[in-house]
Amino acid sequence: MLKHKISPSLLRWVLTGLLMIGSALAHAAKTPQRVVALTWEAAEHLVEMGITPLAVADADDYKVWVVRPALPSSVLNTGSRVEPNLELLAELKPDLIISSPALEDLRGKLERIAPVESFDSYRQDHNNYETARQNYLTLARQFNRLDQAQQRLAEMDRHIAELRQRLLEHFNGEPPKVTMIRFSTPAVVYVYGDNSMPQYAMNLLHLQPAYPLPATAWGITQKPISDLGKIREGAVLHIEPFSQEDKLFPTRLWQAMPFVQARRFATVRSTWTYGGVFSVEYLAESLVDALLTLQPE
Repeated sequence: MLKHKISPSLLRWVLTGLLMIGSALAHAAKTPQRVVALTWEAAEHLVEMGITPLAVADADDYKVWVVRPALPSSVLNTGSRVEPNLELLAELKPDLIISSPALEDLRGKLERIAPVESFDSYRQDHNNYETARQNYLTLARQFNRLDQAQQRLAEMDRHIAELRQRLLEHFNGEPPKVTMIRFSTPAVVYVYGDNSMPQYAMNLLHLQPAYPLPATAWGITQKPISDLGKIREGAVLHIEPFSQEDKLFPTRLWQAMPFVQARRFATVRSTWTYGGVFSVEYLAESLVDALLTLQPE
């Protein structure tokens, strides 16, 4: 019988190949396959990188308020964002639960079900947009989708640059200053200021605020409707929905607003303002569509 002698170099090549295959298989085994998102930002980020979560907290409300990116129909509702259904979570047998500091009191119970990853999103003392961007990339690394995530961010940046150019062309190089608001009642309004996602969308579009406000955790400040009368320049955009407009818009107070008289008031279609990094892109798109309904001065 002939005996074949394997050369040391061939043996090293074979062993190296086996080690690489073993490493790849081990990495694949560590990549979560059954993930639950207890925050809407995490749900957005997962869907944007092509991952369908097993379940999302307040999934039905997500479809009404967040809308984009759309949740696949297979996604289950796992209770509320402040009180997730622990029994259902245990039955689903996830291998990763994405949570937030707001649910830190439940962390021990959640960790008995699956490993927990918590992302801090909205705070007054940090840049909410940059934090959302970094959270997205951190999640992408965990799922081995960093290249895809970076491509999606580059796509968003290009889209916003195109939107910015549309504004410049429409307003002959001089777009108006902008105030973005959301009505609470006919007497109360939330004004978006520094550290809000609408403000970051405006920054990326090179738009200046007409009613600057200091940073808050969510970037909003509650004001009486009468305070909007202080806005003497630029456009005011309100984000839908507002079911009581018939109780406000016909009033003398509202009709006397300088921006109403100047026809510098427009509606922004319903767009989520407290989301993940791509909420800035969707806000920029909706904001530009609203501004393009106004005539240049």
